[in-house]
Amino acid sequence: MKRIVKFLGRVDYEPTWRAMQAFTDVRDESTPDEIWVVEHPPVYTQGLAGKEEHLLRTTDIPVVRTDRGGQVTYHGPGQLVVYLMIDFKRMDIGVRDLVRRIEQSLIDTVSEYGIKANGDVDAPGVYVEGAKIASLGLRIRNGAVYHGLSLNVDMDLTPFTWINPCGYANLKVTQLRELGVETTVLEVADRLLPHLERHLTVNMEKAS
Repeated sequence: MKRIVKFLGRVDYEPTWRAMQAFTDVRDESTPDEIWVVEHPPVYTQGLAGKEEHLLRTTDIPVVRTDRGGQVTYHGPGQLVVYLMIDFKRMDIGVRDLVRRIEQSLIDTVSEYGIKANGDVDAPGVYVEGAKIASLGLRIRNGAVYHGLSLNVDMDLTPFTWINPCGYANLKVTQLRELGVETTVLEVADRLLPHLERHLTVNMEKAS
C-alpha cells in the first residue's frame, strides 16, 4: 500500500498535532499511511516526560505540552519537519529499528551535501561532530505511529540556547547553512523523501 505525501506549508504546531491525533484515531487497516511535510512558526514542544527545568528562561515563544516521546525541542521557520503517520503493525519491525531507519534516512540526506553525520544509540537524533542537526520524536497509539522528525536547514538557532535541547545541557545544535550548504526547506524535503521511501520500504505518492 502506497503512502501519501502532503506538503502543508507553514502551519501552527498545535492544530497540526491535533490533526495527527484525529487521523490516527479514525484510521483502520485499509487507511493509506501519510507523510506531512511542514514548517512551523516559533514554538517549543515538550514531550510526555518533559521536565520544566529544561526550559532555561521565559520567552515569548509558546510552549506546547505534547504526547510524543522525549523532552523539549524548538521548531521554527527554516526547519524541515516531517510527520510520519504510519501503520506500525504493517511494518513488522520494532520501535528501535524504526528509529534507526529514520535516522539513516537523515544521514543519507545530509551526505548528499558532503556532510558526514551519525546517530547515537543512547540519544536519538542525528549529529555532525557532536552537534545535533536533526531530532525525532514518535508516539505509537492503536498500533500506529505519528509525530516524526525535524532537520535544521536555514533557521535562527538562538532559541535552542534558551533550553536544554532534548534534555541535554550544553548540547550544541547546528544546521545545513552553518555547514556551508545554501538550500531551502523544500529542496531538502525533495532529497529526504526518497531516502525515507527506501528505508521504510514503501512507495509514496504526492498529494496536493
